[in-house]
Amino acid sequence: MSDDPRILVLNGPNLNLLGTREPHLYGTDTLADVDALVTAKAAELGFAIDSLQSNHEGVLIDRLHEARTTHAGLVINAGGLTHTSVALRDAIVASTLPTVEVHVSNVHAREPFRAHSYISDIAVAVIVGAGVAGYGFAVEVLASRLAAR
Repeated sequence: MSDDPRILVLNGPNLNLLGTREPHLYGTDTLADVDALVTAKAAELGFAIDSLQSNHEGVLIDRLHEARTTHAGLVINAGGLTHTSVALRDAIVASTLPTVEVHVSNVHAREPFRAHSYISDIAVAVIVGAGVAGYGFAVEVLASRLAAR
C-alpha cells in the first residue's frame, strides 16, 4: 500500500456495465478503463486511488463512513442515486471529504429528472458529459484543491 494520500473513487448502480450499457450515451470504455485512468492520473499527482463500485446504496454509504479517517478526497459517480438518495448525500457530508461529482453523459441533455442532483451543491466541482475522461479531470481538480490546503 502506498504512503501517498488516498482518493476514494465511488461508482454507483449500473456503472459496472460501462462499455456495454447504452454505448451511444456512455461510450465503450469499461469500469476497468476508468480505474486505470484514475490510478495513473493520481500517481502523476502524488495520490493513490481506492475504487469501489456497488449497485447497493448501503455499501457505498458504509465505504464513505470508513473513508472519513483514511482518505483525503472523494470522486463519485453515484449513477441513478445522484437523483434520489438523500442518505448518500448525508454520508458524503458526514465524511467531510472534498468531493468531485462525475457523470459520463451530459445529464442536463437527458430526461428532466436527471438535471437534479442531491450531490452537486455539496461538491467542490461537477464534471458532466466528458465521457470517462471526466474521471481524470475530477482527480486533477481534487488534487489541486487538496494541494492548496
